[in-house]
Amino acid sequence: MGDPSIVLDVVFRSLFHTFIAVALYLHMAGHNTPGWGFIAGLVVGSALVLRFITARPGSGARLLIPSEIMMGIGLLLSAGMAITSLLLGNSLLEHHTWEFELAILGEVKATSALVFDTGIVLVVVGVVATLLEVLGSEGDDPERVDAGDEVTS
Repeated sequence: MGDPSIVLDVVFRSLFHTFIAVALYLHMAGHNTPGWGFIAGLVVGSALVLRFITARPGSGARLLIPSEIMMGIGLLLSAGMAITSLLLGNSLLEHHTWEFELAILGEVKATSALVFDTGIVLVVVGVVATLLEVLGSEGDDPERVDAGDEVTS
């Protein structure tokens, strides 16, 4: 494998935060529309793929939270919203709105769809991060045996 491209690295570093901002916009603007949480997760996932491609060896292009924990939290959020709607006397996954007063912002409305889509975003990002970890560590396993190699004990 060759040296990483410096041009690609510079371009990616300037665009990474734009990817995250677009994903946040998609998540917040479309949380009442089906599929937008998934799309926001894919945008973050594409930023992680670019980060993986442009990473220099030993740079540690990993997430701060392990991907398994991220997927678990996402599943808990999504499943928790499904159960919460049942506990509130609604149908499974029925939309619910909470209204509360904040000192600086005033009256704020939060929806169960926002929490559900946040869970979806975390699951999608966790899956992409797991795939990248597996792809990145494929050549690092010394006990891995190719199909054509003989195993001797």
